[in-house]
Amino acid sequence: MAPPQICVIGSLNIDFVTYTPRCPDAGETLTASSLAISAGGKGANQAVACGRASFASKDTQNVSVSMIGAVGADDPYYAALLRPTLEGSGVSTTGIKQMKDNQTGSATIIVDEGAGGENRILFVPGANYTGMDNAEAVLATTRDIHLEQGVVVMQGEIPRATTLGLMQHFNDPACRSHLIFNPAPVFTEGIPLSALAGTSVLAMNETEAVLMTKTVQEFLTLPQQTQDLKPEELAPLFHKHAQVQIVLITLGAKGAYYSTITGKQGFVPSAAVEKVVDTTAAGDTFVGYFAAALAEFVATGAPLAGFDAQIDTAVQKANVAAAGCVQRKGAMQSIPFAYEI
Repeated sequence: MAPPQICVIGSLNIDFVTYTPRCPDAGETLTASSLAISAGGKGANQAVACGRASFASKDTQNVSVSMIGAVGADDPYYAALLRPTLEGSGVSTTGIKQMKDNQTGSATIIVDEGAGGENRILFVPGANYTGMDNAEAVLATTRDIHLEQGVVVMQGEIPRATTLGLMQHFNDPACRSHLIFNPAPVFTEGIPLSALAGTSVLAMNETEAVLMTKTVQEFLTLPQQTQDLKPEELAPLFHKHAQVQIVLITLGAKGAYYSTITGKQGFVPSAAVEKVVDTTAAGDTFVGYFAAALAEFVATGAPLAGFDAQIDTAVQKANVAAAGCVQRKGAMQSIPFAYEI
C-alpha cells in the first residue's frame, strides 16, 4: 500500500486581522478592539488543516503533506510566521518558491464581533500570482516532491489559467491522483466544463455552489432561479453534467451536505459550539480534514466509489474540527490537531 499523501497547491498570505465591535460606515473612523498579524492564505490554511488532521497523536502523523506556492524572497513574515507554522503542523515547505522583486500575498481581515465573528476580507495576491503563473512549472514541482498517487487540494487564489491547466492534468483519467477543488473565491469567468469534468471532490459553501452552477448553466433548463435551489438539488447538476464524483456543500452553522455520483447523499449537522469567536478558517479546516480522510482511503488503492462507506464519518469529523476552529481567534492558529478533538 502506498503511503497516504496530500499536496496542497495554492496561496500563502500574511493576515492582518482587525477585531471590531462593528464595521465602520463609509468615511467613518472607528476604534477597533485589537490587531493580530498571522500566517494565512487559503492554500496554506488548508495545508495546515491537512497536516494537523493527520496527527493521531502528538508524535504520529498518518499522512504526508506538502505545500506548493510562492512567497516574496527574504520576507521576514515568511521566516517568522508562515514557514514555522506550516512545518510545525507537519507540512513540508520544500515546494514553496521564494520570489525576488515580489511581495508575499496579504489579506486584510475585518472580524465583526457584533455580528457573531463574521468576516470581510481584502486580498492582495503578490507572489501568489506572479510566482504561480505557469502550470507546467507547478507540475514540475509536484514531480520534484515525488507526488505519485495521492490527493491534490486546490482553491481559487492563484491565477485562473494555472488553475485550469492543473485541473485538466489532475482530472485526466490517466492521472493517479485525486483532485479536491475548493472554488474559493469563485473566478468571475467561471470554470469551463472541460476543466471541471471528472473532478474527484468539489467542495463549496452555499454561495460558491450557486456561483459554480454557471459552469453548467448552458446545459440546464431550470424551472426556478438557481439561488433558490436546495443543496440536494444543486449537487446532482455537477454529477450529471461534469461527472464530479463527490460534491460537498458546507452550510455554516447548519452543518454540511454531501452527494456522490453513485447516489449516496446525506446531511451532517454541525457540532455544538459554545461561542463563535472567528469564522475565518472554518471552511479551510473542513476541507483539510476531509482531504486527510480521503488520502488515507486513496492510499489503499481501492476505487473512489468505495469511499461511500466512509464519507459520512469523514464529514462528521470535518464538522467537529471546523466547530473547534470557530471558537478560537485567527486563521492557521485556530485549526485544531486531530488529537485535540
